[in-house]
Amino acid sequence: MGAGGDFPIDLVILGGIALFLVLRLRSILGRREGFERPTEAPQPMPAATMPPSAAAPATPAPATRVVPDPSSAIGQVLMQMTQLDANFRSDRFLDGAEGAFRIIVTAFAAGDRVRLHPLLSDDTYRAFETAIAAREAAGETQRTEIHAIPAATIEDATLHDRTAAITVRLVSDQVNITHDSTGAPVVGTDAVTEITDLWTFERVLGTADPTWRLVAARSA
Repeated sequence: MGAGGDFPIDLVILGGIALFLVLRLRSILGRREGFERPTEAPQPMPAATMPPSAAAPATPAPATRVVPDPSSAIGQVLMQMTQLDANFRSDRFLDGAEGAFRIIVTAFAAGDRVRLHPLLSDDTYRAFETAIAAREAAGETQRTEIHAIPAATIEDATLHDRTAAITVRLVSDQVNITHDSTGAPVVGTDAVTEITDLWTFERVLGTADPTWRLVAARSA
Protein backbone atom coordinates (compact mmCIF):
# COMPACT_ATOMS: atom_id res chain seq x y z
CA MET A 1 0.00 0.00 0.00
CA GLY A 2 1.35 3.53 -0.25
CA ALA A 3 1.06 6.98 1.44
CA GLY A 4 -1.04 10.04 1.12
CA GLY A 5 -0.98 13.44 2.70
CA ASP A 6 -1.38 13.89 6.40
CA PHE A 7 -4.97 14.45 7.49
CA PRO A 8 -5.91 16.25 10.75
CA ILE A 9 -6.86 13.74 13.43
CA ASP A 10 -9.91 14.83 15.42
CA LEU A 11 -10.54 14.13 19.08
CA VAL A 12 -12.56 11.02 18.33
CA ILE A 13 -9.67 9.43 16.42
CA LEU A 14 -7.16 10.53 19.08
CA GLY A 15 -9.37 8.95 21.73
CA GLY A 16 -9.42 5.76 19.71
CA ILE A 17 -5.64 5.74 19.47
CA ALA A 18 -5.33 6.33 23.24
CA LEU A 19 -7.63 3.40 23.95
CA PHE A 20 -5.61 1.35 21.47
CA LEU A 21 -2.43 2.10 23.43
CA VAL A 22 -3.88 1.14 26.79
CA LEU A 23 -5.69 -2.01 25.72
CA ARG A 24 -3.78 -3.14 22.66
CA LEU A 25 -0.15 -2.08 22.45
CA ARG A 26 0.77 -3.36 25.93
CA SER A 27 -0.55 -6.77 24.93
CA ILE A 28 0.94 -6.83 21.42
CA LEU A 29 -1.92 -5.31 19.47
CA GLY A 30 -4.29 -7.96 20.67
CA ARG A 31 -6.07 -9.54 23.57
CA ARG A 32 -7.89 -12.81 24.04
CA GLU A 33 -11.30 -12.81 22.45
CA GLY A 34 -13.53 -15.70 21.57
CA PHE A 35 -11.73 -19.01 21.53
CA GLU A 36 -8.09 -20.04 21.76
CA ARG A 37 -6.64 -22.81 19.67
CA PRO A 38 -4.08 -24.99 21.54
CA THR A 39 -0.73 -25.18 19.82
CA GLU A 40 -0.62 -28.97 20.27
CA ALA A 41 -2.13 -30.79 17.32
CA PRO A 42 -4.80 -33.41 18.14
CA GLN A 43 -3.71 -37.04 17.96
CA PRO A 44 -4.79 -38.64 14.66
CA MET A 45 -7.15 -41.58 14.55
CA PRO A 46 -5.54 -44.98 13.90
CA ALA A 47 -5.27 -45.64 10.17
CA ALA A 48 -7.53 -48.70 10.38
CA THR A 49 -10.44 -46.69 11.81
CA MET A 50 -9.86 -43.35 10.04
CA PRO A 51 -12.65 -42.49 7.60
CA PRO A 52 -11.48 -42.10 3.95
CA SER A 53 -12.27 -38.37 4.00
CA ALA A 54 -10.10 -37.86 7.08
CA ALA A 55 -7.09 -39.60 5.60
CA ALA A 56 -6.39 -36.76 3.15
CA PRO A 57 -4.65 -33.61 4.43
CA ALA A 58 -7.05 -30.85 5.41
CA THR A 59 -7.26 -27.91 3.04
CA PRO A 60 -7.31 -24.54 4.82
CA ALA A 61 -10.53 -22.63 4.33
CA PRO A 62 -10.12 -19.75 1.88
CA ALA A 63 -9.89 -16.30 3.39
CA THR A 64 -13.11 -14.30 3.38
CA ARG A 65 -12.94 -10.84 1.82
CA VAL A 66 -16.13 -8.79 2.09
CA VAL A 67 -16.73 -5.65 0.01
CA PRO A 68 -19.96 -3.65 0.50
CA ASP A 69 -22.63 -3.92 -2.18
CA PRO A 70 -22.18 -1.11 -4.72
CA SER A 71 -25.80 -0.03 -4.13
CA SER A 72 -25.24 0.43 -0.38
CA ALA A 73 -24.28 3.78 1.18
CA ILE A 74 -20.72 2.57 1.81
CA GLY A 75 -20.54 1.05 -1.66
CA GLN A 76 -21.50 4.39 -3.19
CA VAL A 77 -18.67 6.12 -1.31
CA LEU A 78 -16.23 3.51 -2.59
CA MET A 79 -17.48 4.15 -6.14
CA GLN A 80 -16.77 7.87 -5.67
CA MET A 81 -13.23 6.96 -4.62
CA THR A 82 -12.82 5.02 -7.86
CA GLN A 83 -13.94 8.08 -9.82
CA LEU A 84 -11.30 10.20 -8.08
CA ASP A 85 -8.54 7.60 -8.46
CA ALA A 86 -8.73 5.15 -11.37
CA ASN A 87 -6.25 2.85 -9.64
CA PHE A 88 -8.48 2.34 -6.60
CA ARG A 89 -10.33 -0.95 -6.30
CA SER A 90 -11.98 -2.22 -3.12
CA ASP A 91 -10.68 -5.77 -3.46
CA ARG A 92 -7.12 -4.58 -4.04
CA PHE A 93 -7.47 -2.25 -1.08
CA LEU A 94 -8.37 -5.20 1.17
CA ASP A 95 -5.31 -7.10 -0.07
CA GLY A 96 -3.16 -4.09 0.77
CA ALA A 97 -4.83 -3.62 4.17
CA GLU A 98 -4.04 -7.22 5.06
CA GLY A 99 -0.42 -6.75 4.01
CA ALA A 100 -0.12 -3.54 6.02
CA PHE A 101 -1.70 -5.24 9.04
CA ARG A 102 0.90 -8.01 8.96
CA ILE A 103 3.78 -5.54 8.64
CA ILE A 104 2.53 -3.16 11.33
CA VAL A 105 1.70 -5.83 13.92
CA THR A 106 5.02 -7.65 13.54
CA ALA A 107 7.07 -4.44 13.26
CA PHE A 108 5.52 -3.12 16.47
CA ALA A 109 6.35 -6.35 18.29
CA ALA A 110 9.94 -6.16 17.01
CA GLY A 111 10.25 -2.45 17.80
CA ASP A 112 11.06 -1.76 14.15
CA ARG A 113 10.44 1.98 13.88
CA VAL A 114 11.82 2.19 10.33
CA ARG A 115 9.19 -0.17 8.96
CA LEU A 116 6.39 1.40 11.00
CA HIS A 117 6.93 5.06 10.16
CA PRO A 118 5.83 5.09 6.48
CA LEU A 119 2.61 3.19 7.23
CA LEU A 120 1.31 5.36 10.08
CA SER A 121 0.00 8.90 10.36
CA ASP A 122 2.19 11.20 12.46
CA ASP A 123 -0.05 10.97 15.55
CA THR A 124 -0.38 7.20 15.29
CA TYR A 125 3.38 6.79 14.87
CA ARG A 126 4.01 8.86 18.01
CA ALA A 127 1.62 6.60 19.94
CA PHE A 128 3.34 3.45 18.69
CA GLU A 129 6.81 4.86 19.33
CA THR A 130 5.87 5.81 22.88
CA ALA A 131 4.67 2.28 23.57
CA ILE A 132 7.83 0.75 22.06
CA ALA A 133 10.07 3.06 24.10
CA ALA A 134 8.20 2.17 27.31
CA ARG A 135 8.61 -1.54 26.57
CA GLU A 136 12.33 -1.11 25.89
CA ALA A 137 12.80 0.88 29.11
CA ALA A 138 11.17 -1.96 31.05
CA GLY A 139 13.48 -4.51 29.42
CA GLU A 140 10.55 -6.37 27.90
CA THR A 141 10.47 -8.22 24.59
CA GLN A 142 7.50 -9.30 22.51
CA ARG A 143 6.84 -12.19 20.17
CA THR A 144 4.03 -12.05 17.64
CA GLU A 145 3.16 -14.70 15.07
CA ILE A 146 0.27 -14.16 12.66
CA HIS A 147 -0.87 -17.64 11.67
CA ALA A 148 -3.75 -16.54 9.44
CA ILE A 149 -6.10 -13.70 8.58
CA PRO A 150 -9.30 -15.60 7.79
CA ALA A 151 -11.50 -12.54 7.26
CA ALA A 152 -11.19 -8.92 6.16
CA THR A 153 -14.28 -6.76 5.73
CA ILE A 154 -14.75 -3.12 4.74
CA GLU A 155 -16.90 -1.76 7.56
CA ASP A 156 -17.05 1.94 6.71
CA ALA A 157 -15.82 4.49 4.18
CA THR A 158 -15.87 8.28 4.15
CA LEU A 159 -14.72 10.88 1.66
CA HIS A 160 -14.03 14.55 2.40
CA ASP A 161 -12.89 16.43 -0.67
CA ARG A 162 -10.17 14.03 -1.88
CA THR A 163 -9.28 12.57 1.52
CA ALA A 164 -10.55 9.01 1.78
CA ALA A 165 -10.86 6.97 5.00
CA ILE A 166 -11.71 3.26 5.05
CA THR A 167 -12.29 1.16 8.16
CA VAL A 168 -11.53 -2.55 7.92
CA ARG A 169 -12.54 -5.34 10.29
CA LEU A 170 -9.62 -7.80 10.42
CA VAL A 171 -9.98 -11.21 12.04
CA SER A 172 -6.61 -12.83 12.68
CA ASP A 173 -5.22 -15.92 14.40
CA GLN A 174 -2.17 -14.85 16.40
CA VAL A 175 0.30 -15.92 19.05
CA ASN A 176 1.16 -12.92 21.23
CA ILE A 177 3.39 -13.01 24.29
CA THR A 178 5.53 -10.49 26.17
CA HIS A 179 8.51 -11.48 28.33
CA ASP A 180 10.27 -9.46 31.00
CA SER A 181 14.02 -8.97 31.24
CA THR A 182 14.43 -12.39 32.84
CA GLY A 183 12.51 -14.15 30.08
CA ALA A 184 9.42 -14.75 32.19
CA PRO A 185 6.07 -14.22 30.41
CA VAL A 186 4.15 -11.18 31.66
CA VAL A 187 1.43 -10.64 29.03
CA GLY A 188 -0.17 -12.87 26.43
CA THR A 189 -0.17 -16.58 25.70
CA ASP A 190 1.50 -19.21 23.55
CA ALA A 191 -1.94 -20.37 22.39
CA VAL A 192 -3.20 -19.29 18.99
CA THR A 193 -5.89 -16.72 19.71
CA GLU A 194 -8.54 -15.26 17.43
CA ILE A 195 -8.38 -11.46 17.53
CA THR A 196 -10.72 -8.98 15.86
CA ASP A 197 -9.52 -5.44 15.09
CA LEU A 198 -11.02 -2.37 13.46
CA TRP A 199 -8.33 -0.38 11.65
CA THR A 200 -8.90 2.87 9.77
CA PHE A 201 -6.64 3.84 6.87
CA GLU A 202 -6.48 7.24 5.15
CA ARG A 203 -5.14 8.58 1.91
CA VAL A 204 -5.50 11.67 -0.28
CA LEU A 205 -6.72 10.26 -3.60
CA GLY A 206 -5.13 11.16 -6.89
CA THR A 207 -1.70 11.92 -5.44
CA ALA A 208 1.55 10.33 -6.58
CA ASP A 209 2.12 8.59 -3.24
CA PRO A 210 -0.31 5.63 -3.02
CA THR A 211 0.24 4.81 0.68
CA TRP A 212 -2.82 4.32 2.88
CA ARG A 213 -1.73 5.28 6.39
CA LEU A 214 -3.14 3.83 9.59
CA VAL A 215 -4.87 6.59 11.58
CA ALA A 216 -6.89 4.63 14.15
CA ALA A 217 -7.04 1.12 15.58
CA ARG A 218 -9.22 -0.53 18.21
CA SER A 219 -10.58 -3.86 19.33
CA ALA A 220 -13.88 -4.91 17.78
